[in-house]
Amino acid sequence: MYCIYKYVLPGVRQELEGWRRKARQIPDEELRMQATASLTNKQFHCQGGAVYAVANLPMRRVLISLIVSFQTISDYLDNLCDRSTSQDPEDFRSLHQAMLDAVDPEAPLHNYYAYRSQREDNQYLADLVKNCQACIADLPSFAMVEADIRSLVSLYCDLQVHKHIHPELREQALLQWWEEHSAGYPELSWNEFAAATGSTLGMFMLFVAASDSSLTEERVRGIRSAYFPYVCGLHILLDYLIDQEEDRIGGDLNFCSYYPDMDRTVQRIAFAAEQARERTSRLEDASFHRMIIEGLLALYLSDPKVKNQKQVRQISRQLMKDSTISRLFFWVNSLWIRRTS
Repeated sequence: MYCIYKYVLPGVRQELEGWRRKARQIPDEELRMQATASLTNKQFHCQGGAVYAVANLPMRRVLISLIVSFQTISDYLDNLCDRSTSQDPEDFRSLHQAMLDAVDPEAPLHNYYAYRSQREDNQYLADLVKNCQACIADLPSFAMVEADIRSLVSLYCDLQVHKHIHPELREQALLQWWEEHSAGYPELSWNEFAAATGSTLGMFMLFVAASDSSLTEERVRGIRSAYFPYVCGLHILLDYLIDQEEDRIGGDLNFCSYYPDMDRTVQRIAFAAEQARERTSRLEDASFHRMIIEGLLALYLSDPKVKNQKQVRQISRQLMKDSTISRLFFWVNSLWIRRTS
């Protein structure tokens, strides 16, 4: 935590301020509004993601810049899809090509706004992509993780396309997509698989792994199997858990709403946490991954949204009732970071 406060959070602030300056120069009013809103309202995503840079402090500048840029693309595109009047899957696919290009240093830039009228962003999205590509070029072992990162990014992009189409079509699209992958994840339900694909944490951990010149294939396989679906699934299920009321009001899809009752919700989130702990315990730097898992539980369950939702508050108490000292520490720390951000 000392390293996070001393090195990571100041680095994140610096990166975000640079992108805010760029966002404020976007000519199109709608694109400017969504870009600045994502940087303001979702900065915690960048702060949380950049914690991974602690795992390789000598490479922290490259990792912080890469993680903040990549997460900013994700948050910006999520805003464009969530707040858009468009429900065109081609539009969503075209926008998210930016994420695929961002993890391919050799990829040419595309016209990401090809299917929408708002296009004048003063190269904001293209510059985010180019910064990711430049950072990735500085990772000595990126070739060893490239296929796994591209796989996770592709799944993420598929999810964003399916979940943002017309409400009457999206559930069927997600179920059909699940049929293509269900054989590989028999322990999951369709909504849990979909939730896992919505996390960027597996990508961030693989970025960190790629910053190690002595990376092995065995370590890459271990990270992939530990993070996807379990750490990633825990991350997004917690996110959806606290957003249930907000999503209900907005008519947005929420994967936690598919559980039949509170007991099942607690059971499945606890299962994801248990599996995440068990599988990451086999990885190098197991204590770092344990910190991530305990931090996720504390971060989301301490969110102000929890106290305003009775059922979510009850679920939070259930999940926290056997809290470890470390989780309680991260709980207090999460409250502090929110208050001082």
